Amino acid sequence: MRTTFTRQTQPTRGVRSWWGKAWQRAVEEAAYSEVELRRGRTHARRGDVGAISVEPGGLLAACRDRDDAWTVQVAIPVLDATARTALVEAVAAEAGRIAELLAGNLPHELVEHAEEVGVELLPYGGELTATCTCPHYLDPCPHAIAVLCQVGWLVDADPLVLFALRGVERDSLLADLHARTAPAVGAEGLPVSADLADDVELVVDAAVRARRLVALFEAGAELPDELL
Repeated sequence: MRTTFTRQTQPTRGVRSWWGKAWQRAVEEAAYSEVELRRGRTHARRGDVGAISVEPGGLLAACRDRDDAWTVQVAIPVLDATARTALVEAVAAEAGRIAELLAGNLPHELVEHAEEVGVELLPYGGELTATCTCPHYLDPCPHAIAVLCQVGWLVDADPLVLFALRGVERDSLLADLHARTAPAVGAEGLPVSADLADDVELVVDAAVRARRLVALFEAGAELPDELL
């Protein structure tokens, strides 16, 4: 499924999360030289990148450069079925991990756990394959770097964007976690416990409410009673 994010503005406090900074390091590794990197960052800060479409394994965006606009495509490897299962198990292994993800936090322990079972969630520079319709002779060109920098802003704010790029989208992740916590059926055909089946729903509801409250608070809007 493709998700399109509207035109981004540079975070006022910059990229602050450790995983957002890890993404930016990957962009630096992918850049051919400091010249392309600086030009790309300038395009990103200036707001030359349009809406960004994210889907499993890639993203698409346009970047304006003076009177021209160029189309950028970026590919990133998705997790295979074995790695995907291992990642879901890593999320489910510790109580509270899904709540943190939904609240916009990527626990360092989760990434370390995933790496221990052979799952690389954060990309390195060589995994970011970018092409652009501009005539620049190097890939990634400054337009592609601008798009990658702005995707880093998205990842910094919501690590589930990174999951989606790796092929583990939010809804499918929640469905897989729900399936793992579904109540077991006893010998008489009755569920052993209904409590576990409700855990994911409760966590999702709480996390969504928290994120909406934070967004409204930061915007200076009045907080609705139903979210309090």
